[in-house]
Amino acid sequence: MQDGTASKPADTLIGVDAALKARRSIRDFDATPVPEALVEDILTAALNAPSWGNVQPYRVAVASGALAQDISRDLMATYKRAMAFRGAGLLKRLKMLRGGIPSPDGDFNTIMRYPPELDARYKATGKGLYELLGIKRGDRAARDRQMGRNFAFFGAPTVLFVFCSADLGAYAALDTGAFIQSLALAAHARGLGTCAQAALATWAGPVKARFDIPEGYKLICGVALGYPSAEPVNAYAPKRRTLDELCIAPK
Repeated sequence: MQDGTASKPADTLIGVDAALKARRSIRDFDATPVPEALVEDILTAALNAPSWGNVQPYRVAVASGALAQDISRDLMATYKRAMAFRGAGLLKRLKMLRGGIPSPDGDFNTIMRYPPELDARYKATGKGLYELLGIKRGDRAARDRQMGRNFAFFGAPTVLFVFCSADLGAYAALDTGAFIQSLALAAHARGLGTCAQAALATWAGPVKARFDIPEGYKLICGVALGYPSAEPVNAYAPKRRTLDELCIAPK
């Protein structure tokens, strides 16, 4: 280029663009194990993510095989107890309270209210997903079962629990998000799929009990990792913002 700006090979641009368009949140995985060397390769690639001052304020706990199954078992049991409490009558709730209710013990609140603009998009995405899965609006049991699949990592053989530094506030979360996106694209480029799951940060106890978490790091989400199954749900592509919706007009 005549202006001195470094040009980029067309095949590289096409590859990145194609990966961004083709990547999906995978909600049904094949049970095929992911080799440890491949997991390490993906994580190594993701370490090239941009970072504020190169501080890289994130850590990852990797669980596969029996370890992942044990964490899933505990999370599923906790989720089922919480759902049972929600659906119980007053007297049963009082009895359950005596035995202890699994209140969220995560480092971040994963249950929140969305402002109107974001809430509309959130609800539209959920509506489209449940319609694809054949789950009707009033079918509470089916909706709860689908939600519960989060805690089985949607069948993924490996799950990555992502922690971010508590000392940099929003900027740690910003860097961690860039790392997760890089991780997702690196996995996609290698024929694997991912699903970033805030739900896995709702109860942190089962994870913290099994890993030596560095001081000052908080569990922000989990990322299911594995080979996508052929289920139609994996092709679900919710509508994205238009450029008009994205760009802020000048005054």
